[in-house]
Amino acid sequence: MTKETQSARKRLQKRPSDAPTAEDVAIAAGVSTATVSRYLANPTSVSEKRGALIRSAIESLGYIPHGAAQALASQRSRTIGVIVPTLDNAIFAEGIQAFQRRLQEKGYTLFIASSDYSTEEELAQAERLITRGVEGLMLVGAEHQPQLFEILDKKQLPYLYTWSFKPELPHPCIGFDNYRAATRLTQFLVDLGHTSFAAIPGITRLNDRTKDRLAGCLDTLKLKDIKLSKERIIECRYDLAESRQALRKLMDLNPRPTAIVCGNDIIAMGALLEAQTLGIRVPKDLSIVGFDDVAMASHIHPALTTMQVPSREMGEKAADYLLARLASEPINDTLELEAKLVVRETTAAIKTGG
Repeated sequence: MTKETQSARKRLQKRPSDAPTAEDVAIAAGVSTATVSRYLANPTSVSEKRGALIRSAIESLGYIPHGAAQALASQRSRTIGVIVPTLDNAIFAEGIQAFQRRLQEKGYTLFIASSDYSTEEELAQAERLITRGVEGLMLVGAEHQPQLFEILDKKQLPYLYTWSFKPELPHPCIGFDNYRAATRLTQFLVDLGHTSFAAIPGITRLNDRTKDRLAGCLDTLKLKDIKLSKERIIECRYDLAESRQALRKLMDLNPRPTAIVCGNDIIAMGALLEAQTLGIRVPKDLSIVGFDDVAMASHIHPALTTMQVPSREMGEKAADYLLARLASEPINDTLELEAKLVVRETTAAIKTGG
């Protein structure tokens, strides 16, 4: 142990309640505090000899660098932010988990915020994350306050949006085409012979994913000369109780629908539960489809026909994009992923005359 280290330890003994500081490390290593700060921010910024002295002092004193101080010195926080509409939807959790794992592999920490489907709240959350020093931001959907992009551009902060794919917009995006996915799902029901339809989308206000899914459904039906009157479209939150009420109302219509297109799997599960309560046989009397393919979709009875969203791949690719931008590596600003139709037990061909 050097004399300098012994001196630093004596200082700590006089104030045993305090943790070692960068100044203590500097005294023990025989260098300036500024040199220690430079080393902590970038070990290659000091000579190998001084670096060895500083490392030895850190180990001897048990010094733990303060993350915020390091970030200030290096102007790098190694944090990324993500803002999701809700933390209640399992499909978002799956994507965020994949996003976080990829970031952790590169030494980044994730900050998560929720907007509750409000673009105003999203803007406020983004400002808070930026104030905390995030180096990049992942958003969900294509519908946002214009001011948000102005702030991101001004700060030169890498960002992208996910869960939608609209390459015509001037923003980086990695996602899938909700409209096209919904047309495929609806066409599947048409091909089964269904002509009496109803829809339970989510709330379309300020939600481009829900709007696109509903539009894809309606446009596909229109091509077959099937038009849905207003009473055959019931918007509701992604909530089991609300979707059960919606299904009950739709089953009071005359003629009854034989196929229900739901905005996501939670809505579809609520519709299925209510149909079973009413004694409506699924899929013999009624076909029901969802959207997302959450884990529960394959385990309920009957298992749910749905569109499988590439949430894990989306999260991983979004992380890769931001990491590439931060490293000034070339990468495409848009990437389209595929949503796949998964046929299970809640759909069946309509009986002739049924």
